[in-house]
Order: sequence, then C-alpha cells, then structure tokens
Amino acid sequence: MCALVRLTFLGLTGGTAQRTDYSSLLLPARGVIVDRNGSPLARDFRVYSLWFNPKAMTDGPPLVGEPRQIVAKLQAIFPDLDTAKVTRQLASGQAGYLRRSILPEEANRVHAIGEPALQFPQEASRFYPQGSMAAHVLGFVDSGGQGKVGMEQVLDAHLKSPEGRAQSTALSIDVRVQGALEDELGRGMALSNAKGAAGVVLDVDTGEVLALASLPSFDPNKIERSSTPNIFNRVTNQVYELGSTFKPITVAAALDAGTITSLGRRWPAAPLHVARFTIRDSHAMGSSLNVPETLMHSSNVVTAQIADELGGVRMKKTMESLGMNERPTIELPARGFPIWPSGKWPRLRTMTVSYGHGIAVTPLHLASAYAALVNGGIWRPTTLHKLAPGQVPEGRRVFTASTSARMRQLLRMIVSFGTGRKADAPGFRVGGKTGSAEKPGAGGYRRSSLIATFASAFPMDHPRYVVIAMLDEPQGTPATSFQRTAAWNAAPVISRVVPRIGPLLGIMPDETRDVDISDLKPLVPGEAKE
Repeated sequence: MCALVRLTFLGLTGGTAQRTDYSSLLLPARGVIVDRNGSPLARDFRVYSLWFNPKAMTDGPPLVGEPRQIVAKLQAIFPDLDTAKVTRQLASGQAGYLRRSILPEEANRVHAIGEPALQFPQEASRFYPQGSMAAHVLGFVDSGGQGKVGMEQVLDAHLKSPEGRAQSTALSIDVRVQGALEDELGRGMALSNAKGAAGVVLDVDTGEVLALASLPSFDPNKIERSSTPNIFNRVTNQVYELGSTFKPITVAAALDAGTITSLGRRWPAAPLHVARFTIRDSHAMGSSLNVPETLMHSSNVVTAQIADELGGVRMKKTMESLGMNERPTIELPARGFPIWPSGKWPRLRTMTVSYGHGIAVTPLHLASAYAALVNGGIWRPTTLHKLAPGQVPEGRRVFTASTSARMRQLLRMIVSFGTGRKADAPGFRVGGKTGSAEKPGAGGYRRSSLIATFASAFPMDHPRYVVIAMLDEPQGTPATSFQRTAAWNAAPVISRVVPRIGPLLGIMPDETRDVDISDLKPLVPGEAKE
C-alpha cells in the first residue's frame, strides 16, 4: 500500500526519487593528502570525544553525583583538566564538549564513573602523521571541519568532495627532502642562535616545490590546545631585502643586454660616491675587479657600476620578468606583497637594487629567480601540486640560454673559490651566492640584525634543484667562528642539506664531473678570501 501511494505521488507531482550512494558513507569525511611518493601527510581517523549531555536522563537532575566529585574523578583520568571550567559547565547544565580526542581506554574509565550524562561519541578527527613537518604547507583543520592556512584551506572543497574523499591528493612535497631541510635549518638556527629560518627546495625545470620550511614551526595536531604560535610563513608571506644574492641576477641582466661584453673587463673597486650616498664594500678588495672576482668577493661597488651601465629601465624589467613585483606564485593563501618602488627607478635606486637593497621579496621569489638563472633562462611559477609531465607550464624566457650557461659557471666559481666555499658538498657540484643584508628599522638599517641567505643550485653541470637557506638574525657564536654573515652560517646549511637530499632525488656524488670553468680560471689568478 505504501509503495502504491508513493508511485501515485511521483506520477502526479513529477517528483524524482533521491538516490543514496551508500558507498560514500564508507569514505572518510575528508580526503587524504599525500606527498609525491604516496606517504600520508594528512588523513582522517575516528576518535572518541567526551560530551556532556544534561538531557541524557529524562527525569530528575542531569547528574547522579555532585559536579565537584565528578570533576575529581575526571581529573584522575585527565590530569591537565581545567577543573574550574568543567565544574562550572556541569553545575550550569550546559551541554557541550568536555574533552576532544580521547583514547578508548580513557572512554572506558569515564564510563566506569557511572554518569549517563557523560557520553563519548565517535567523531572524525584530522591527523598529521608527520607532526610539525611541513606544517606551513599543510595548514590545519579547525573544530568546525574547515581547512585553514595551508593546502588544507586551498583544497578544502576538493577534499570534501566525493572524488577527493575517494582517492588521495598528491602534493609536490617529498617528505624525505622536507625532513632533511627542516632538520638542517633547525641545526643552523641552533648553531648561530638565530631567531628563525626559512628554506626551499625547488625543481628548476617544473617549478614543483619539494620542500618548504619556516622555522620555528607548529604542530597541526595540537591547534586546539594552544594559541598556535609560529603560524606565520617566512617563505611565502614575509618579505626581506636579500642582499648579495641579487648580484648574479644583475650580472645576468647585463650579459643579456650586452653592457658586459667581456668577463675580464675590470671596474674600479674604491668606494663609490653617488650624490650624498657612498657605496662601500665590507672590506678592501683591491683596486679593481672583473666579473668573476666581483661575484666571488661579493663587491657592492662593482655590482653597482654594472647596474648603472645597465640602467634602471632594463634592471626593473628583469626583476618584473622574474615576478618580483607581485605576490609569489604559489597556491598557499599567505603570500606577501613585495616592497616594490613604482615609477621610474632613479640612478641610486638601480644601484642599490643590484646588490639586494631597496626592494624586498620572499625567499620563494628568490628560489624562482635562481631556477631561471640556471635552467636555461626560463621562469616558471612555483606549485605545491605534483605535476604530470604534460602539466609543466611553458613559462617565460627571462635570460638567454648562453647567459644561463655563463651563470652556471660563475655560480660554481663562487662556491669553489669565493665566499660560498662553506656551501660546497663534494661530488654534488654546488653553485650559489651568499647574501648578508642588514634589516631596516626606525631611522635606518640595523647593523646588529642581519638576514643571512644562501641561494644555491646543484649539480651545476646539469642543474636539477635550487636550494635556499635563510637565517633570521643569526648571532656570532663559537660554532660560526663568531661571524654573523651568510658565508659562516647559511652556506654550511647547504653543504649539509645537499648530500642528504641528492641521493634521495637520484643524484649521486661524482667527483669526476663538474661544470667546465677552464675558460674563466685565467681571470682569477688567486682564490678569494673569506
């Protein structure tokens, strides 16, 4: 009879029967996030919660015992229980959570108290098996089931969809590389007593981020138990003046523009007076320097002259082509806007930008720029999605292939003979550049506060990965020979990271290979000094 009534209703109203997909009931509430190799980074699992239901007993008071007595028994199970708060809640008869995510044995002990109003329903909880690792990439899920901050926020709708729940979502991150980067950045922080650190490992040919670390970090498993300190992402959201790491970009732009026609040409290295401003080097470097010596010694004075000949229009255009005038291209919601001087750049601005002052960008901007320096000249947007071969973006050409080849030689020379020697990792052919920049403050730059950065790539005979290591306000300690500059604290991080991640990425050490710098060696009669 009921079926006949239902058929009659559908025939008269044109209604359609709703289809229930029972298989979806077996899926987690939120999809699994994995790294590029399938290792789980975030997943749902069922947990018990402790819930106070004052209406559990239809007759009489909500509790059998006195609130204080019940709380005392609960505290024996949960020593860190906020007894005053829970006592007030029980006395008021207000329904609500007393505890989230309790263990089965804890639920059994609560049951033994014998209070029907103390219930422990099973609920879905988000779990991050790697703990704090890659926390700034992943973000977290709040108590309402909403993704926050990282890829949990970016992928929120997808992870809740039937497709996202049915199959895992792969990020570009490699959990092994991520662990090595975080470990060595943390070690670098400890050795130099720095207040923070940031790092990136980037595939130079695809733009995929294999590791992204901001330290100190936070544990997404413990969001509700703390005020979530350290949630700010230094890699994508904080902008810095990154100092001498910009010098290779300036040289590459000048090579492309034809204002440098010979790497052996010499420029005077004495302090440079521009209007009422004087550009100096950190120490005397001789009367003149050529291009390899300028990069190896890290001369502000000569780099400024190279930029002056290049001109503000071409310098600014190069920086724009590298995306340094806009937020970093990454899926994360926290993306800092660069400090970028608009309009025509005057002569002094062009000079200071050439050695990394006057504009401020994120470490991720720098990683993308170095990828273009060494990969043949192509800039590509960075991504946290694992890309299939056909998904790699075409990118845009910033430098010619010949200029990129030259920069590979020059960056390798900096590590072989210059200020980057402590970044060398035998057999991995590391190239890169130091950068030690004073942080701006009220009334000017603060000499006591440095941002120390090393921007690198390896192996330089066929670059595959860029690795950036940055330390925020390192101090001179015995471990760094009482030096605060990048050559003494950021560069050693690279020398430890690369041998750890190289074999994981299929790059084995080979001391019989290297980028050919034989045509440039005659330009450097002696090795650079620290």
